[in-house]
Amino acid sequence: MVRTRRIAAARRGQIVAVLQVALLGAALLWLVLRGASGMGYNWQWYRIPQFFGREVEGTWIWGPLSKGIVQTLYISALSFVLAMALGLATALLRRGTSVVGRGIARAYVELIRNTPLLIQLYLVYFVVAPLVGLDRWWTAVLCLGLFEGAFAAEIFRAGLASVPKGQWEAGESLGLGRRDLYRYVVLPQALRLMLPPLTSLAVSLVKHSSLVSVIGVFELTTEGRNLVSDTYMSFEIWFTVAAVYLVVTTLMSAVAQGLERRLARAG
Repeated sequence: MVRTRRIAAARRGQIVAVLQVALLGAALLWLVLRGASGMGYNWQWYRIPQFFGREVEGTWIWGPLSKGIVQTLYISALSFVLAMALGLATALLRRGTSVVGRGIARAYVELIRNTPLLIQLYLVYFVVAPLVGLDRWWTAVLCLGLFEGAFAAEIFRAGLASVPKGQWEAGESLGLGRRDLYRYVVLPQALRLMLPPLTSLAVSLVKHSSLVSVIGVFELTTEGRNLVSDTYMSFEIWFTVAAVYLVVTTLMSAVAQGLERRLARAG
């Protein structure tokens, strides 16, 4: 009975949240339409579908927005993998016994977290990339991975610290080495606590990927900007791009919530 009430309350909360978002979106849309009508803007929404794709002589041709979505997801996925690797390695270094390792890890976290991503993109693209032979695409992946990795390091560090000391001691008493202790005892327990903030990190990464357009990487935002330059459909294009980002990040959050529920049941 108690569980049923909790489920019902959770569903009511979700419905209320959806209604609030819908009302806010409707209010913002009304304000934009009101402003656009005041300056005599000519809406051309009917042209938007062709920018996702169209059929030409029996052959389907993907549009620039569809190609931009694929590139954004590809860049975000590779950057997320790099961020997770850097974050975990940094967190382990900060928990290690090496003074040099802890100093390097702390310097990396503080330097990256306290400087803007845009500045980091420019510095790596114009200074580091020419020295090591990186093109702009891999520069974008590297910068995003480095930036999000610093935040992931703090998430991993907090998650590892949340595992009770008794669990560490129990694993050591069983004769587990440091690697097996993390793999079989610590990380599975910490993952339940780390999953929500890591989800937020992934969502932020997708949104931050729009900044790589400043170094000429062709992803969703760059394609949107090019379309605005070609068609002068500023409102329609940017609303569409924003909606695509919203759909992608919402789906990511939904998947993460499903994983959280599965982990909770498994625990």
